Amino acid sequence: MKYSKIEWTEATWNPSVGCDKVTAGCKFCYAETMAKRLMLMGAPGYENGFDFKILPERLDAPKKIKRPTKFFVNSMSDLFHEKMPFDFLDQVFDTIRATPQHTYQILTKREDVLVRYFADRSVPDNVWLGVTVEIAKKKNRIDALRSIDAKIRFLSIEPLLENIGELDLTDIHWVIVGGESGSRARPMKSQWAADIQKQCDDQVVSFFFKQWGTWGEDGMKRNKKANGRLLLGREWNGEPLSMQN
Repeated sequence: MKYSKIEWTEATWNPSVGCDKVTAGCKFCYAETMAKRLMLMGAPGYENGFDFKILPERLDAPKKIKRPTKFFVNSMSDLFHEKMPFDFLDQVFDTIRATPQHTYQILTKREDVLVRYFADRSVPDNVWLGVTVEIAKKKNRIDALRSIDAKIRFLSIEPLLENIGELDLTDIHWVIVGGESGSRARPMKSQWAADIQKQCDDQVVSFFFKQWGTWGEDGMKRNKKANGRLLLGREWNGEPLSMQN
């Protein structure tokens, strides 16, 4: 459990760690790099680097925090990894239900597992449920997400790797867009991001621009902090519309 520098959350909670690559967006996974670094440092939970591992000792961590906090769940894994036991997932959601003062943002690239798990289970009201859509052929994940009854549904279009094309954002509440960071980052074109922003505007969906990443709007490679967070000359920090009351 630690407070996070990720712009759209406040803290991270990792009841499991480790993952495996499933799509193009995973190619230069920041979590894999971090896990290998933590293994060399002898950090608990990373004895086997980025191998998937559940950590029951972390299940109760959010219960120790009274102040309402927005948690990104499993920044170092995928909560719906194929190796995740459903009985352990049940325990994760028991903690979520027991801490209604917190908000939990859950993001996955494994929409098939997501749908299977919630086929006979309900999503707690304090969960924002999301899928990653970094390339056009993964837009089917949006339909999978839409099929689940969640109070807030969101998309992470990061790293944005190509022109996504037309998006059906029916029953989607929030869209995050960002470029890739790191020395091997692939560039994001400004028109790709601007097109998504316009579609969000047209369909009345909140839009959050996270970062340019390593490649700036001008196509130059530099430190991501120097590239900033401006798109179309402004910052886009929109929260889900139903949260703005």
